[in-house]
Amino acid sequence: MATPTRNRSTNDSGADKPNKFANAGAAAGGFVGGIGGSFAPPINITLNRTTNSDGGSGGGMQGGRPHAEALLPAPEFTSPAQVRQYCNTLRAAAVALSIEVAMGSEILKGVLAAVPDPQGRAFGSRIRAQKVARKMQRSADALRDAAMNAAACYSAFQQEFEEEINRVRHRARRPQVPQMNWTQQ
Repeated sequence: MATPTRNRSTNDSGADKPNKFANAGAAAGGFVGGIGGSFAPPINITLNRTTNSDGGSGGGMQGGRPHAEALLPAPEFTSPAQVRQYCNTLRAAAVALSIEVAMGSEILKGVLAAVPDPQGRAFGSRIRAQKVARKMQRSADALRDAAMNAAACYSAFQQEFEEEINRVRHRARRPQVPQMNWTQQ
């Protein structure tokens, strides 16, 4: 519930209310003065910890890192549904990985730009950081292209094998049995 505000005159000091904006300068970037005037971009890092509930026996998560088998289903292409599932899973994994790698590229660029340049050149660290991060950004672009190609793969499969898919679909349907209409006499 909000409290109503009152109009104060210029003589009113407002001693009964605390000045809630007194530390606004410190809250909104007051750290800049503490590091000698250089610019340090704010970086948020989120860590997700996943625990393995099967006691570490078998497969899946060994050493805390998922293997390729955990990302994609087995490549068994014995039906159109399995082709669709594999392509959709590949597309979803590639999209998620491309986003993660692009974020990693930006974080890497920000961290490397903060390293002082050995020759003392202005913006030398930023230029070197951009050269390094560009390679990781290309990896993110390649993963995005892999996601597009996975979707295109299933589309091409449907176009090239349309006849076989439709032949099986029509055969799989039950023939329409004529229904007896008892109301017409």
